Amino acid sequence: METLTDKVEFAKEWVEAGFAVTRVISIVGISRSTYYYQQANPIPVKRTAGGRPIPGFSLDSKGKRVSDEQIKAYLMKLIGGMEAVYGYRKLTSCLKRKHHLTISKKKVYRLCKEMGILFPLKIRNSKYPRKIARNRIVTGPNQLWQIDIKYGYIPGIERFFYLASAIDVYDRKIVGFYLGRTCGGKDITNMLKTALRARKIENSGEDKLVLRTDNGPQFIGIQFQEFCLENKERLEHERIPPKSPNLNAYIESFHSVLERECYQRHEFQTFEEANDVVKEYIQFYNNKRVHGSLEDWPPAVYFQKHKKGEVKPRKIAL
Repeated sequence: METLTDKVEFAKEWVEAGFAVTRVISIVGISRSTYYYQQANPIPVKRTAGGRPIPGFSLDSKGKRVSDEQIKAYLMKLIGGMEAVYGYRKLTSCLKRKHHLTISKKKVYRLCKEMGILFPLKIRNSKYPRKIARNRIVTGPNQLWQIDIKYGYIPGIERFFYLASAIDVYDRKIVGFYLGRTCGGKDITNMLKTALRARKIENSGEDKLVLRTDNGPQFIGIQFQEFCLENKERLEHERIPPKSPNLNAYIESFHSVLERECYQRHEFQTFEEANDVVKEYIQFYNNKRVHGSLEDWPPAVYFQKHKKGEVKPRKIAL
């Protein structure tokens, strides 16, 4: 939905092009008094160091405005797949071809820089070599966690938020999550540190806990790599090949359930509302929602029953 400022700016463009004020404001749906008041009291816009205004949107091929937040979401989706090897110039071409945007490579560079995804894409000779996800047999909790990021939208402020979640493949519990307006490597490593403490996973000679992720910038960046190096005695990080979400099926399934049972049932007006609702849903999912593959027990209950030997052992091949 366009803001009042957007409508006034749109009307101003058409008036300056020679169209009658009365006709234009009737079409965009604002009053004459509002139009002239906004002209006399313009809302300041963000400017770059050189003084040129940053509009906060780009246009598509039909002339429709696409917000910078939506463009950032497009970029995150691109670099999570085969396009992870692209720099800002090739990402610009992808935005033009896939989303029909009228956008310059300079703007894409700026957006990528704001998101912190320029440097990680250029990492060479990483101290933590990439390990490709392989087939495994999971026989208990804390053997394999899958981690991924899902986006949510807040219509009330026309902005996106990020939810990073880690799920235990065996008991299906969301062992950790982070929700924020931005999401970087530090946010995810802090979330995992809390989850490791909660699950009491210490350094030991036992089999390592495997963390499985995709190739998103948060997982190939320096901060996440350093975290894995610091915890190499108890953790092993592996990444799925591009365009193979089936190898991360359990966290993908949770995000699908979250979309259906939480996101689609609420129209968030503020970030605080989204934060509260999503946290409440995850608590419900972990502690009360019955799960068909867990003998109709909630994940947290099943985890405790497994520890006590009250459920039948099973093997999960993936």
